[in-house]
Amino acid sequence: MATSIAWHETASRINQFYRLTKPRVVSLIVFTAVIGMFLAVPGAVPIDILLLATLGIALVAGAAAALNCLVEQKMDAVMARTKGRPLPQGKVSVPETLFFLLLVGGIGLFILYYWVNELTMWLTLGTFVGYAIIYTVILKPLTPQNIVIGGASGAMPPVLGWTAVTGEIASDALLLFLIIFAWTPPHFWALALYRKKEYASIGMPMLPVTHGDQFTKLHVVLYTIILCLVTTLPYITQMSGLIYLVSSILLNGVFMYYAIEIYRNYSDQLARDAFRYSILYLALLFVALLVDHYFFF
Repeated sequence: MATSIAWHETASRINQFYRLTKPRVVSLIVFTAVIGMFLAVPGAVPIDILLLATLGIALVAGAAAALNCLVEQKMDAVMARTKGRPLPQGKVSVPETLFFLLLVGGIGLFILYYWVNELTMWLTLGTFVGYAIIYTVILKPLTPQNIVIGGASGAMPPVLGWTAVTGEIASDALLLFLIIFAWTPPHFWALALYRKKEYASIGMPMLPVTHGDQFTKLHVVLYTIILCLVTTLPYITQMSGLIYLVSSILLNGVFMYYAIEIYRNYSDQLARDAFRYSILYLALLFVALLVDHYFFF
């Protein structure tokens, strides 16, 4: 009985540290990084690189998420979306979180440096600094354009996957970066619209708070148009073929519908639906790139 209780408590503690890594966010990061690996080569990705690079990138991304939780713990305690996280709930302490993120991030960088390649390690470290320091600490509380500028770090995973396999940055990898960079503002501003009061309550200068709903809704439309244009580039540059083109047109059509409806007939439920769809959109867009890549191989 005592052993069972001890095991339950240990498992619960492990789960709290796992939650610090924001696994749902990290899963999308890792997914796009893995797609980047497969798109970088005409055939199969070497299994050792696939496993080690995925593990290294996931660990560093988890460490960045934990640092984000550490920096924003007081704000997280106020917002309904985040008040259940381990730090605001007192499930883990600040020293424990700091030790955990340094350990996990350090192991991830070690794996990338010694078993993948040095370029990927440095780019991953730069992405960590860009998200956890430049975006979270500096940009997020300073400017309503935080998500636009800070989106550069969130757009890096497919580039990291690409360099893990090839050891170099190619123009096609930068197209993948550009797609996620253009996707980030309409994705996040949909969330910001229906969470406006919460952001206002903690003094976070998100676009709906500083410039109002109508301005934000217009920018959701404008950035969705930019996204639709950017996602045609892989076909224009012959990185991909008709499978991807048709898929992107269909996916963009739904995204554009949500953007226009948010502008014309806004409701919190519509914004929530648009936010959820945007995550599915990105996943399916990258799946289309992958299917197209191997179909024409």
